[in-house]
Amino acid sequence: MTAPWPTEIRLSKDRRTLSVSFDNGERHALAAEYLRVFSPSAEVQGHSPEQRKVLGGKADVLVIDIEAVGNYAIKLRFDDAHDTGIYSWDYLQKLGTERETLWARYLEELEERGLVRERS
Repeated sequence: MTAPWPTEIRLSKDRRTLSVSFDNGERHALAAEYLRVFSPSAEVQGHSPEQRKVLGGKADVLVIDIEAVGNYAIKLRFDDAHDTGIYSWDYLQKLGTERETLWARYLEELEERGLVRERS
């Protein structure tokens, strides 16, 4: 079985939501904040699970550019100058299908660390 392939990637006019449609019928609307705090970059993910960073203050972040990376991914540039994450099709699908679980865990981690979503 082959992995789903994106058929459409669209950034909303307000730059706060990236919509991704796949050839298997899945469609996901992914908030810029969600994409930023789950960036696949080493800066966020670290080089091991223990090094993963929990980022607060990203509630108002915007996606300012989308760049194709070969035929397997996109690179997003955010208005906070972050631009090192490469979002593969598999990773975008995972972010869509596991959004509720990942987001709930993120909110718990913010609370545990005394962080907030809004910029301070």
